[in-house]
Amino acid sequence: MKIKHILITSLLGLCASGAAAETISVKITNLTQGLYFTPLLVAAHSESAHLFEVGSEASEQLQAMAEGGDISGLATLASSVGAVSSENPAGGLLTPGASTMVMDWDTGSNDRLSIVAMLLPTNDGFVGLDSWTIPSEAGTYTIMLNGYDAGTEANNELVVEGSGAPGMLGIPANPGGNSGSDGTGVTTEEGNSTVHIHRGTLGDAMESGGTSDLNSSIHRWLNPVAKVVITVQ
Repeated sequence: MKIKHILITSLLGLCASGAAAETISVKITNLTQGLYFTPLLVAAHSESAHLFEVGSEASEQLQAMAEGGDISGLATLASSVGAVSSENPAGGLLTPGASTMVMDWDTGSNDRLSIVAMLLPTNDGFVGLDSWTIPSEAGTYTIMLNGYDAGTEANNELVVEGSGAPGMLGIPANPGGNSGSDGTGVTTEEGNSTVHIHRGTLGDAMESGGTSDLNSSIHRWLNPVAKVVITVQ
């Protein structure tokens, strides 16, 4: 009888621990005034997997996303470890103040949630959520996301056509079309080469010249940069 009692208790514990698949909806809102999110990657995965880790050097796949908005490498990496992903739920850029949804999403046996997208206009900034535990209890959960620096490129704040390729210095695009030109560059080096909290955009007030091509009254930003609402069904 004692062995039977232990077996039943163990099975009940597995049920209570959220072993069953979760169905969730994820709403992501861009909270910034002048930043655009490139196509988002939303991934549900196991505890051992990460799209990025603060304090660690960026992977090649993360660098490609953070410098050029290319999520394909991270999506392939996530798939290789059994993750389920939603790629580009907004159908393009997520504009300032806009939201996008991943609806009625079956996460399977995956119990961690990660989100990434490049921030434009930045050199290698991205919005990120790293391995957040998906609750097993039904309800609505709200979390705020920071902007991170991939640590792979100096934040010179110069808009340079074609610079989205990893290792080519510059901001690949300013979707708002409100940047200046002919800046000399804020910096050519960064002291922290690991993934870290982004210092934000400095910018200046000059349409031509100055140190930055970005406008300090439009492109300056502070954390958090996004709000995520997760509904567990």
